[in-house]
Amino acid sequence: MDLQLGSTVGDYQVVSVLGVGGMGKVYKVRNIVSDRLEALKVLLPDLAAEPELAERFLREIKVQAGLEHPNIVALHNAMRIQNQLLMVTEFVDGVTLECELGEGPLPVRKAVDCMIQVLSALGYAHGHGVIHRDVKPANMMLMASGVVKLMDFGIAKAASDQRLTMTGTTLGSLYYMSPEQVQGSADLDARADIYSAGVSLYELVTGKRPFDGDSQFAIMAAHLEKMPIPPITLDPRVPEALNDAILMAVAKDPDTRFQTADAFRNALGRAVGNVQSRVPETSILPTGSSAGGFFRRFKFVPWLH
Repeated sequence: MDLQLGSTVGDYQVVSVLGVGGMGKVYKVRNIVSDRLEALKVLLPDLAAEPELAERFLREIKVQAGLEHPNIVALHNAMRIQNQLLMVTEFVDGVTLECELGEGPLPVRKAVDCMIQVLSALGYAHGHGVIHRDVKPANMMLMASGVVKLMDFGIAKAASDQRLTMTGTTLGSLYYMSPEQVQGSADLDARADIYSAGVSLYELVTGKRPFDGDSQFAIMAAHLEKMPIPPITLDPRVPEALNDAILMAVAKDPDTRFQTADAFRNALGRAVGNVQSRVPETSILPTGSSAGGFFRRFKFVPWLH
C-alpha cells in the first residue's frame, strides 16, 4: 500500500511522509472526522507473502495495547485494509536523540533529563511484563517542550510471549544490545534494557559509543569482552557520580548492573543534583489504552530497515 499525498485510507487523509524504508512507511495523516493530526504506520508487504513481518507488527500492536504512559507514544488505532496492517498513533512533533547527537554530545543535564524520562517509561513497561529490547537514541523522540517519548516496540517481548526469543537469536541494534542479547539468551529481563539505556546515555554525554568495531563480530566481541573508557576520561566535565552510574549500567554481568530502571533513574537524579525532569506526576498510570512509538522526524525510520 503506497499512499499518495491527499489520498484517504479509512478516516485518515495523508498529509506527508514521515519515514520510508524496506519494511514500510510512516505517514503524517489527518483524521477527517476529528480533524486531529496523527501518524499512520503501514506494513507494506502482503501479509500472506511476509508472515514474519506481519507477526512482528501484530506483536508490536498487542504489546503497546497494554501500555499507557506519558513518555510512550500513544497508540490510537490498528486495522487491516486491503490485506495490509496499519497502526495509528499520536503525532509527535520532535527529533530523535540520535539526530540531536549529530550536533555533538548533549549538555549533561539535558542528557540526564532525557534519560530519566526514558527510564520512567521503561520502568512502567517492565512493571507490565514488557522488555523493550531495542533501547537506543534513535528510538527516543525529543519534543520542543522537552518531553521525551520512547518509541518502537517492534521487537519488545511480553513476559507471556515465548515465541519471539530463541537461543542463538540476536535482536536489537548491535551497538546498544546487551551481552546477553549478543549471546542470544532466551530469558532476557529488564536488565538488558538497563544496559542499552546505559550505552545510550554514555553516547549522549560523550558523543561516542562505548563499544565499537570495524565489523559486526568486533562490536559483539566488545560488548562481551572490552571495558569501556570511562566517560569522565573522555570529558572531565562529566560528574564523577554520573560516570559511575553509567559504568554500573553497562556492566557485563547483569547481576552487577542496576537491577531496575527506577534504581538507575534515582541514581541519575542524585548524580547531577536536582534535575527538573519532565516526567509528569501521573507517570505511573493504570493499564489502559495502548501506547508505543515508531517514527523519527525527517529521517529514515529504524523499524523500517
